[in-house]
Amino acid sequence: MKIAATYSMEDGSVFQHFGRTESFRIYTIDDGKVTGSETVSAAETGGHSALAPFLMEKGVEVLICGGLGGGARAALQSLGIKVYPGVSGSADKAAEAFASGTLEYDEDASCHHHDGEHQCHGHGEGHECGHGGGEGHHCCH
Repeated sequence: MKIAATYSMEDGSVFQHFGRTESFRIYTIDDGKVTGSETVSAAETGGHSALAPFLMEKGVEVLICGGLGGGARAALQSLGIKVYPGVSGSADKAAEAFASGTLEYDEDASCHHHDGEHQCHGHGEGHECGHGGGEGHHCCH
């Protein structure tokens, strides 16, 4: 099985905005363990709307990410890619947790864009990007 995570090249974390990710880390999972991985550039996809088909062409069945909009979620699901949003921290550790069946995620995490501002939902009522949270808090920007 192949899974992907939105990936920050800066620190190896799950990038928090699917549509703006610059790279994906694609993992191969066998018998409940990560057996391989590769990092691929999202720049080669041809743009925001091509991300879901790009992942499908790579054989990805699952996407781990921070936030994503409704259109992206629908596009991924229409291609048979299961989405696990609301994940933060190390992408490698998230992949290992998925493989072992212990991944913590927030099914309701999403990103919306209103008047040029990003808003995240799934981090607590009334939370907006750049406000609140605590140490280790990530948001979709």
